[in-house]
Amino acid sequence: MANDDAGRHADTMQPAVKESLGQPNLKILVLGALGVVYGDIGTSPIYALREALHASTGGNQAGREEVLGVLSLIVWALTIIVTIKYIVFVLRADNRGEGGTLSLMALARRGLPKRSSSLILWVGMCGAALFLGDAVITPAISVLSAIEGLEVVTPAFDPYVVPITLIILAALFAVQRFGTGSVASVFGPLTALWFLAIGLSGLMHIADDPSVLAAINPLYIAYFLSHSPGTAFVTIGAVFLAVTGAEALYADLGHFGRRPIVLAWLVIVFPCLLLSYFGQGAFVLSRGGTIGHPFFEMNHGWTLVPMVALATAATVIASQAVISGAYSLVRQAVQLNMLPRFEIRHTSEMQSGQIYLPRVNLLLALSVMLLVVGFGESSALASAYGISVTGEMVVTTILLYVVMRRIWRWTLLPALGLTVMFGAVDVGFFLANIVKVLEGGWVSILVAGVVLVVMMTWVRGTRLLFEKSRKSEIPLDFLAEQMAAKPPHLVPGTAVFLTSDRISAPAALMHSLKHYKVLHEQNVILSVVTAQDPTVPDSERIKITPINDLFMRVTMRFGYMEQPNIPKAMAICRKQGWKFDIMSTSFFLSRRSIKASPSSGMPLWQDRLYIGLASTAADATQYFQIPTGRVVEVGTQVTV
Repeated sequence: MANDDAGRHADTMQPAVKESLGQPNLKILVLGALGVVYGDIGTSPIYALREALHASTGGNQAGREEVLGVLSLIVWALTIIVTIKYIVFVLRADNRGEGGTLSLMALARRGLPKRSSSLILWVGMCGAALFLGDAVITPAISVLSAIEGLEVVTPAFDPYVVPITLIILAALFAVQRFGTGSVASVFGPLTALWFLAIGLSGLMHIADDPSVLAAINPLYIAYFLSHSPGTAFVTIGAVFLAVTGAEALYADLGHFGRRPIVLAWLVIVFPCLLLSYFGQGAFVLSRGGTIGHPFFEMNHGWTLVPMVALATAATVIASQAVISGAYSLVRQAVQLNMLPRFEIRHTSEMQSGQIYLPRVNLLLALSVMLLVVGFGESSALASAYGISVTGEMVVTTILLYVVMRRIWRWTLLPALGLTVMFGAVDVGFFLANIVKVLEGGWVSILVAGVVLVVMMTWVRGTRLLFEKSRKSEIPLDFLAEQMAAKPPHLVPGTAVFLTSDRISAPAALMHSLKHYKVLHEQNVILSVVTAQDPTVPDSERIKITPINDLFMRVTMRFGYMEQPNIPKAMAICRKQGWKFDIMSTSFFLSRRSIKASPSSGMPLWQDRLYIGLASTAADATQYFQIPTGRVVEVGTQVTV
């Protein structure tokens, strides 16, 4: 069973993954991975060491033990979390070449009994909500920390840091509607230049105090934690800033494939990050432990202004990657029926993954700018950072354990051993960050909590509405039998009735019979189903089940990474014997008017939230890409 799954995954790998195995495109994919995958973690050196040293000392003066202890924590956090957990293990848990929290959730749910599958669904929703909490904070702290480099150039820039940050963020969100294709072409080279610059800068300053390299010894962690127990917990929370962005390795797996992501990390990103952190540590030691702003201050002279400019570009790239990731995650959540339909605009004719969601973009922009204005500086925002990311990493570890046991068929001992090791690190960082709730951590919890409530309400409300509707509807097979025995007046053409319930007669069909007293010569009950795979091959797209001469059931399956296109999928039906003329085909949709009910099974506030979400859902005609001139909408009123 496990071998069959592995073979099936290999056969259906994304093109990017297959191309990465050939030498001609490998360099291009590695360069692209630098820009998209590592933008977030690559900008952490701007503020991570500084914040960790401030946390360990409570001031602006650090002793040798603090510097070496913090550096050792950063080195081993990058090694265990990124190199071992994500590079070695998590990247192998691909769902037909795709990665990310929801892909891992879909993979883990395969073959599980209903109760266990529902539990995994809730875990996956928590991970998705936490990711969106991170997506709000990352652009704010990244761009703000880079612009703060202007204060190092001259203190006269201090009053203008926040306004400049807001202008850059406003421009970033404004250009999203044009797509990221043209911008992405410069992401890779710019990020590569960024990593080489921070690596070279760090290497030059290691000579200030070469003994800083001793921090590679993990004994310095034990010494630091035992001699500074009062500040160790807070310091660990700040150290985690160095590994934020690690989830992007897995989330962007489908875009580049495992090999380019691994090579980019081992050959360029990891070495340059280590050099930057060691260089900053040596710079601080050489100044007698004065912390200041080591990343920018060690680039004195003519290199300072170019480094500030490069840091700004790198943080914009990091923000862009998170924004694009948020679009992709929301689309997956919509396809998996965790959120109502959102308007999705495709910004590229060549790549289906390049999308723009206007409503999501507006909500992100407003949230990010409010954070910048509210917190005012990256040090304050650092307290809000980390909780959502560490929570998402805990979710990944839980789902990875299920995949190891159910999909990879590992025995209990190795699966449990790895889970305990990763879980101990993840939970340790989570607990160290959760203490920062009152200092700003409430922001990420609030954002993730709101998203989770929305998801839970949509999933629960949709299920309750489905169950209520089924009780009052007529079974389709019974209706088809009655119509065949005593058919009403038949009119030429084909009627396609969209419904999510393949058992009951669609409300649009019943209302059509009630009001028009006619039936089309050919009636198709069409259901669109989202598979637990990112894509569905054309050979598995359509399932046609004849009922009688008047009725047939058609089920269309789309992957959660695909945009449903009913007319295009209908073309496949011709090969399976369904002959139709699109110009004589009418699509009947039921437009529901939902009313709250005291006996709905949900609190009244949740009823109203569900009704509000349903009212803002994107039009089904547009979402399923049905020709508007062929659509008939029938209004119905239901209670939830």
